[in-house]
Amino acid sequence: MKIAVFVYEYPPKIVGGLGTYAAEITRKFVLNDHDVTVFTMNDDAGSMPTREIWRGIEIHRPLHIDISDSLPDVIADDIKKWGRGLHLFGKLMVYNYLSAAKLINELIKKEGMKYDVVVAHDWLSAMGGVTVKRESGLPLAFHVHSTEKGRTLGGGSGVVSNIELRGANMADTIITVSYAMKDELIQLGFPREKIHVSYNGVDPQKYNPVNIPADQIRRIRGLYGIKEDEYMLLFLGRLVGVKGVDKLIMAMPHILTKLPKAKLVIVGVGDLQEYLTNLTRTMRLDNYVKFCFDFIPEEERILHYAACDVAVFPSHYEPFGIVALEAMSMEKPVVVGAAGVSGMREIVICCGEEQCGFHIDPNNPSDIAWGVINALESPEKARWLGKNGRKRVLAEFTWNRIAQKTVELYAKIAKR
Repeated sequence: MKIAVFVYEYPPKIVGGLGTYAAEITRKFVLNDHDVTVFTMNDDAGSMPTREIWRGIEIHRPLHIDISDSLPDVIADDIKKWGRGLHLFGKLMVYNYLSAAKLINELIKKEGMKYDVVVAHDWLSAMGGVTVKRESGLPLAFHVHSTEKGRTLGGGSGVVSNIELRGANMADTIITVSYAMKDELIQLGFPREKIHVSYNGVDPQKYNPVNIPADQIRRIRGLYGIKEDEYMLLFLGRLVGVKGVDKLIMAMPHILTKLPKAKLVIVGVGDLQEYLTNLTRTMRLDNYVKFCFDFIPEEERILHYAACDVAVFPSHYEPFGIVALEAMSMEKPVVVGAAGVSGMREIVICCGEEQCGFHIDPNNPSDIAWGVINALESPEKARWLGKNGRKRVLAEFTWNRIAQKTVELYAKIAKR
């Protein structure tokens, strides 16, 4: 198949899980003999190539032009309230429409390229995908990794929600990342008959504990002052409200009553950095909670998983939760939020012979503590949970498996 992919973030510009997903799955498409063209954002300076081949994938990044001064007269009030976000909305519009114009006018009409399907990821690229479908008649696959309502816990921009719904109504198929997300989309009015589930994946060769030297583990633990006989609890992700990091910090006094040698390492960036720092200081947990306010490269992320004793992700809203998969692939027990929309509830088995972690109520610090304490009940139990987690990854969540299912969904609409 020849696939045109619209995705907001793509290497080397990766902000979160979407960029990781897009990079991995398009690479697998190419390795399985499909032809992929990616349309993504350039940086503010326009310093990245506007057209290049990377790992067998053709990538287009239109140069940005600032249209923010022209937006206030034509844009809805809830977008105006974004303040500096108005500039981002303008950038997204430019990226979407310039990319759509390049695909239609240059690649298809001028260069004679023929595509089988156009793919758009989230509202960030929906405008481009819808435009290409309208202009070219190509079938549209709309991937929904999260929703505006979900990300804001019921609030957010009506404009963004409407873009999501228009993408869903225009699409020939809707692909989402978990059955929890499928239920949410149906409740939001997305056409039920179009929605299919295809999980995210992980590379178990890259995320493999046998590849990590002991001295690198010691180095990472040493960065945070964690001794060999102490427990390292790890949270890794965006520091925003839906991730539940504040409740994890509040769980630490409960954890310390049973595990006095526990230390929590929080790695990530986000709007809550100052709040979390102040919360830690107010609770007098400075000796037990360590921060790394940085978006660390993947190699360092893998080393952090290797160095920790348990990974904790108490999200209030998590459509999938690729970090849980990464930790499982590294043979670490995981403690995950399982209330509301939670793909991690589907990933992590919480009981029985295949148990690999614990489900907790992310609103309840004592319940978070219960999960952590049980995961670290004994070294043997922690190892058993970790081994089960990697087995589950190898059976269900490799990128090869995920890419194959996704292409099958594309092929169905291409045939129609």
